[in-house]
Amino acid sequence: MRMSRVDQPLLFIAATLVLLGVFVLSSASVVISQRAYGTPYLFTLRQITYALVFGSLTVFLFQAISYRFWRKVALPLLLAALFLSFLVFLPKIGIEHGGARRWINLFFITIQPAEILKFAFIVYLSTWLDSRRSHPKTVRGALVPFIVMMGVLSVFLIQQPDIGTLGIILGTSILLYFLGGGKMTQVLALVGIGLIVLCFLVLAAPYRLERFKIFLDPNLDPSGSGYQMKQSLIAIGSGGFWGKGFGKGIQKYNYLPEPIGDSVFAIFGEEMGFVGAAVLLGLFLLFLRRGIYIAEHAPDFFGTLLAFGFTIGILVQAVVNIGAISGILPLTGVPLPFISYGGTSLITNLAGIGILLNISKHMS
Repeated sequence: MRMSRVDQPLLFIAATLVLLGVFVLSSASVVISQRAYGTPYLFTLRQITYALVFGSLTVFLFQAISYRFWRKVALPLLLAALFLSFLVFLPKIGIEHGGARRWINLFFITIQPAEILKFAFIVYLSTWLDSRRSHPKTVRGALVPFIVMMGVLSVFLIQQPDIGTLGIILGTSILLYFLGGGKMTQVLALVGIGLIVLCFLVLAAPYRLERFKIFLDPNLDPSGSGYQMKQSLIAIGSGGFWGKGFGKGIQKYNYLPEPIGDSVFAIFGEEMGFVGAAVLLGLFLLFLRRGIYIAEHAPDFFGTLLAFGFTIGILVQAVVNIGAISGILPLTGVPLPFISYGGTSLITNLAGIGILLNISKHMS
């Protein structure tokens, strides 16, 4: 099959999201950057480096590598990601922040292994489902091995703890299992098991239970556990239709926690208003549409699964983040893809974009 050019609409959408992220952070990060480093634009400069240097290089390399290559390295890639996830628990390597150990320090570089694990598992699960395409989706042959795989991942993420990422991987994987030919009864069973596990995790940790109570009633503890939710809603609501204008928001002035992390959408909504938020949501919907198009026109089943996997993974995370900050879902702490500050998240998402672009070159 003759290869064509990469999918131009997808490339444009991804580039727009990344540039929009740098634009948002150049305002959202000024206060905490000034307080932490004595200069207002250090976080912005770092994100520009992540995006324009490492991000561009990542997209270029991954779009040049045949997507079929990932089927050959799926297992070693997953094992390497699990090993990195194990390192977070080692003293002097794992970094603790806010009671969680989600980062490691390797050669003066801070890495979040959960993001790499999410990428690796999409590759591995796509490979696994493709290899069993001709086999009946029995309980013993498909459902039980899938549950075992999810159980292994859950152990690493629960211990960190990173329940938000676990929920995203669960949701993405169950959808991919269904698209891979899983029976509806098995999918419903997986959804039920996943909900039971998440409910147990919420009840087992007082702070998670408190977050869930705040989700049900944001006014329950407005100066304590509900503070972030309250300030997020104030930020989004005060933006109105047109927003306060770039750089004119006040929530970043030590009012809203994590203004460059999971709360960045609230800062964006405050300054850019309903119109800006609608544009951002529209970009994610266009990304979904383009990702589905590439998946449906992939030359083989593995390419279809891989394209669906990365598309769904990014979109599920965006929905969880925006839904949580808007009060529609409980707070999870997961970043907004392409927009929130962070090198590991941005690079792994752009690696997924690169693979999608490579698949698009082989579209039928």
